[in-house]
Amino acid sequence: MQEITLSLNGEPARLPRGCALTYALERWGYADRRIAVAINDAFAPRSTWPERTLDDGDRIDIVAPVGGG
Repeated sequence: MQEITLSLNGEPARLPRGCALTYALERWGYADRRIAVAINDAFAPRSTWPERTLDDGDRIDIVAPVGGG
């Protein structure tokens, strides 16, 4: 199986070639969390995650809301 290398929050990560964003998020432990995702500095709407495949060299930034008041 071929792999790609990408950046996850500034750190290198490897995934199988052609995997969907939802697969990557599950693998990284974000499956059930409220998060926002940007790919190459562009916001990725949650509705696009299942069909959005990741490419070699992509930059993934994941942020979670911070509670407070």
